[in-house]
Amino acid sequence: MTSYQVQTGGKLYIAGEYAILNPGQTALLINIPIKMTGQIEDHSDFVIYSDMFDYCVGLEEDKNYKFIQAAIETMALFMGKKVTDLPAFKLTINGKMEANGKKYGIGSSGSVTVLTIKALAVFYNLKLTKDLIFKLASYTLLKLGDNGSMGDIACIAYDDLISYRSFDREMVKSWLVDKSFEEIIQADWHYAIQVIKPQLAMTLLVGWTKQPSISREMIIRVKSKINQSFLEKIEKATLICQKSLEAGDKNKFITSLESLSNLLNNLDQSIYHPKLRQLKEASLGLDSVAKSSGSGGGDCGIAFTFTKQAEKEIKTRWAEDDIELIYQKSWGTYD
Repeated sequence: MTSYQVQTGGKLYIAGEYAILNPGQTALLINIPIKMTGQIEDHSDFVIYSDMFDYCVGLEEDKNYKFIQAAIETMALFMGKKVTDLPAFKLTINGKMEANGKKYGIGSSGSVTVLTIKALAVFYNLKLTKDLIFKLASYTLLKLGDNGSMGDIACIAYDDLISYRSFDREMVKSWLVDKSFEEIIQADWHYAIQVIKPQLAMTLLVGWTKQPSISREMIIRVKSKINQSFLEKIEKATLICQKSLEAGDKNKFITSLESLSNLLNNLDQSIYHPKLRQLKEASLGLDSVAKSSGSGGGDCGIAFTFTKQAEKEIKTRWAEDDIELIYQKSWGTYD
């Protein structure tokens, strides 16, 4: 029996969250290698299982498995076949991206969509570029009515630290009505994805507040406050952040992240849940900078440290505040 295994990770925003929901805006995201694993093998019938749920399904519609089933439909379209005409398989997915039933907020729905596409690609021996995986996964989510920026999909598909410029989702959604699948996938969506190679000696620390992110209603309220001035200021700070990473300019990097943090806090103070405020304040007086990540109101925050002393002290302060370090990554070396 032929069996294949693929993996996808999560993502976190460094810069540009909320603004990225508008076409042409830029965000910086980093891959978080807390993995989701898919195993796919020949089978007499279609069987799908995820450890998020305690049951298997086939091709019959199931709301819990909608991302996986929709991704399978997309891959059938890509192959020019009906789903029922595909050679059958068993797909087993493990990795909840959570602890004690609480999600980290690092992109499980995006990850499972990309994972399913990667699994079927290897099973059917299809050579897909990272860019094509991004488009196929984004198409899948747009068809489901998802209104996210697709920045998470870009980061998870590229599995790297990236700069992402968003496309006009309403434009591509309109294509779902009047263009063929092939035309949509081949069209220029006017997005940009660029891998960033930081030139700073630093360590990223990801802290989990153990608090769920703000509600959908609150996110809608926050989004309603976004105006052109906010978008322009966020874009400027995000581009400075990217350039300072690439040029190794620590001072500009710190200043840009502080500016981004302040802009989010001024947009709506509920973004900085008390636990996220503690996470950020833990960097005060140290050679470091910290901010919220993503929609805010809970989930994760990030800190960048530039000395071993700062790294050690932030970890100590987070532990005292019951903020869990779930990931760290270093570039270069510092004293």
